[in-house]
Amino acid sequence: MKPLILAFSVVFAFGCLSAQTPVWQPSPGHTQVPIWPGAVPDAQPVTELENVATDTEELVAGRSWIYVGHVSQPTMTIYSPKGKNRGAAVVVFPGGGYQILAIDLEGTEVCEWLTSKGITCVLLKYRVPGEGQYPKSGPYPRSPMALEDAQRTVGLVRFHAAEWHVDPHKIGVLGFSAGGHMVAATSTHFGHRLYPAVDAADKESCRPDFAVAIYPGHLSLEPNIFVLNPDIHVTSQTPPTFLLQAEDDPVDRVENSLVYYAALRKAKVPVEMHLYTHGGHAFGLRRTERPITAWPQLVETWLGTIGMISE
Repeated sequence: MKPLILAFSVVFAFGCLSAQTPVWQPSPGHTQVPIWPGAVPDAQPVTELENVATDTEELVAGRSWIYVGHVSQPTMTIYSPKGKNRGAAVVVFPGGGYQILAIDLEGTEVCEWLTSKGITCVLLKYRVPGEGQYPKSGPYPRSPMALEDAQRTVGLVRFHAAEWHVDPHKIGVLGFSAGGHMVAATSTHFGHRLYPAVDAADKESCRPDFAVAIYPGHLSLEPNIFVLNPDIHVTSQTPPTFLLQAEDDPVDRVENSLVYYAALRKAKVPVEMHLYTHGGHAFGLRRTERPITAWPQLVETWLGTIGMISE
C-alpha cells in the first residue's frame, strides 16, 4: 500500500475515487453541530465547497476509506458511551496532512471503539486545507485555524461536561499523523487562545488532561535530525502523553515521536511510547497481522494506569 499522506496529492486531485458528495454527515443517531456560534475566526476565502469522497484504490486492511476536503465550517459530533459511562471524554483529530480529513479511518471508527469502552467521543471536523495555505506568522504558524478549532472544542467539552456526563478533569485528545501534530499543539498551546473569546465556553481551560498521538507528523524539523519543531513548547504542564509509531513509517518518520518523547521526558511529563519495527503509516484502528495494529488495547491500559478510566 502506498502511504496515505503521500497519496493525498493524488487523492486531493480526485483521482481513483468514487462519486463525491457535498458536506460530510455522521451516521444516523449522531448529529454534528457547529463549534462557532457565528462567523469563524480568521476565516479564509472559500475557493471550493466542502466535499466527501471515497478512495477505493489506496486500501487500508483491504477496505476503502472516506475523506472530507475543503472544510471551512468546522463542526463536532458527539458520540455517547455504550453501556457504562466511565466519565472520560476524548476529542479526536483525524489526519490528512492538514489538507483533508480521513474521516472514517481516523475518525468515526475511533469513536466507535472509544464509546464501546464507555468513553465519550467528540469527533472534530476541523478546517482544511491548512498548512501551506496561509501566511506563516504569529505565535503558531502551522495551520493556526485548525488549532483554533481544537482549542475551541476542548473548551466546549469542558463547558458541557455536566450535561454530557463527563468528568471535566478527564478530557483528552487523540489524533493521527497531522492530527497527532495537533495533539501536541493542543497540549502545548493552551495558555493563550489564538482567537478572541466568543462566549462562556472560551473561559474554560482548553488544556487536555491527557493526549494520544498515533504516528504523529510535523514534530521534527528534518529526517534524521533530532530537533523538535520550535512551534511546540513542552513544559511541565503538558499533559501525560501516549505515543505510537512504526520505525518504517515512510511519511511521518519515527523521529517525530522520538524528539517529542525526549522533550516530554526532559520536562518530566509522564509519557509512554511504543515503537514497532514494521507498521507503515495511516493504518488507523484497522487490525492486520502487524502487531502495531493492536495499539487500542495499549491505550486503554495506559488510560487506566494514569487514572483517567477505571472499571
